[in-house]
Amino acid sequence: MKLKHLTTSILAIGLLFMISCKSKPKDSDIQASVTTAISSVPGVTADVKDGVVTLSGTVNSEEEKTAAENAAKTVKDVKSVSNNISVAPPPPPPAAPVAITADDSLKTAVNDVIKDFPGVKVDVKDGVLTVTGEEKAARWKTLKMALDALHPKKVDASGLKVK
Repeated sequence: MKLKHLTTSILAIGLLFMISCKSKPKDSDIQASVTTAISSVPGVTADVKDGVVTLSGTVNSEEEKTAAENAAKTVKDVKSVSNNISVAPPPPPPAAPVAITADDSLKTAVNDVIKDFPGVKVDVKDGVLTVTGEEKAARWKTLKMALDALHPKKVDASGLKVK
């Protein structure tokens, strides 16, 4: 009877040792499972060491980052997940086009012409040149020809005093 109890006890202890000595899951097996689980999120890679998964890479949104982490956590034998995934910043908005009106180029050309006529001021609006100030008749003719050469819609000299 003692022998029977001793044999039963040894078998029970041996069975407990066999159960408790079950092999650890291999990192390579976990790696394969995690890689499959996160395959729906492009740009993410996983490394496994002692059952700890480290995710890395770049995604386009926080939702993709969270989805990859949650997918890795669902894999059997994963102890923890370290999420080192970075979220790419959104692309900058396109630059607004600079609007250049016909008046801008006409104004630049007018300023080049009137630099030699200090007593004259010319305003440009909608292609119409409004001339003000004072100038001698001979110089006014020269100025008028130069302004006409710029092809404005009209040259209004009603505000100009001709001497």
